[in-house]
Amino acid sequence: YVALLSNFLMGDLEQGDIIVARKQSFDNGAPIVKRVIATEGQTVDVLYDDTGRGTVCVDGVPLQEDYINEEMLQPSYPTVSFPFTVSKNCIFVMGDNRNHSTDSRFSEVGLIDERMVLGKVLFRVFPLNAIGSVY
Repeated sequence: YVALLSNFLMGDLEQGDIIVARKQSFDNGAPIVKRVIATEGQTVDVLYDDTGRGTVCVDGVPLQEDYINEEMLQPSYPTVSFPFTVSKNCIFVMGDNRNHSTDSRFSEVGLIDERMVLGKVLFRVFPLNAIGSVY
């Protein structure tokens, strides 16, 4: 991911946006790239079936997530408790590589304050088979 629209110009964050943000509690504040799953006031739930496969729901509606790399499996270590309502001026984010992503499901990242969003991703360079606009 290379091109960003600065925080000043990007407008409101919406579900599905890919963003670059900083979270001081994770990786010493290094920039992270994640997808917005829910915004202020929305409720996120992650439901796992008997085999440990997960489905993300926002406000009770399962998300159609054609963009994730593989089926999400239940993590083996503690996460935030679900259902989870997103606080004012915050976003809930997840990586598209769910089984290998540290994101809002984990206390190290948790919610992202919108002021910590550096910008939206507009153009992707890597992986090479996916070069192009993300919109």
